[in-house]
Amino acid sequence: MSTGSAGNKTPIETPRAQAVDMRLEIVVIPVSDIDRAKRFYSGLGWRLDADFAAGDDFRVIQFTPPGSGCSVVFGKNVTAAAAGSARGLYLIVSDIEAARAELLHRGVEVSEAFHSAGNVYTGVDEPYLFGRLRVSGPDPEQRSYRSFASFSDADGNGWLLQEITARLPGRVDTYGTTFTSSNELAIALRRAAAAHGEHEKRSGQRDENWPDWYAEYIVREQAGKELPT
Repeated sequence: MSTGSAGNKTPIETPRAQAVDMRLEIVVIPVSDIDRAKRFYSGLGWRLDADFAAGDDFRVIQFTPPGSGCSVVFGKNVTAAAAGSARGLYLIVSDIEAARAELLHRGVEVSEAFHSAGNVYTGVDEPYLFGRLRVSGPDPEQRSYRSFASFSDADGNGWLLQEITARLPGRVDTYGTTFTSSNELAIALRRAAAAHGEHEKRSGQRDENWPDWYAEYIVREQAGKELPT
């Protein structure tokens, strides 16, 4: 059946196929001693999802960090990469000092909190990414994405804690606000409470609609939008 003449200049839109979801769920890390690695990651408080073996030539262990949608896998004949060669494995946290305290409590050797020295790429201190120099202490302006801490497993696979409290625009679904734990939500509420206190100081009166203000602040912060004042 014809839908138009040859002289019809009106373009016909072809419906776009919806993008297929592609969820990153597994990162493989190379280790030399499987049981030692299992004890280490178990000691972090991560959830053990699997410990599966097939004969003497194959074994795979899977752990998931708290609140993470992505898991780590290691084992025997799982990867050809050299043990300890994984670097720059990011763990995103909402409070860098609280995350450090948790690791220290579990007996993990973790660095002090640090931030970047701008565009400096060389220095006497241990670099953390592409030679970037560490500056002691969290970011003095408490900016999101700027504060770090680091630790390694027994093989030297390197992990970075990165504090993110507000996402850059386009990094999250603006139609939904999610929290992976009650602790993460509580931290967001504390930030909203502090900002709301400044809001009431500026207005000079108590805001009876503070629940709405809190909600708007938290949603906008997570979506990377301009915050209410």
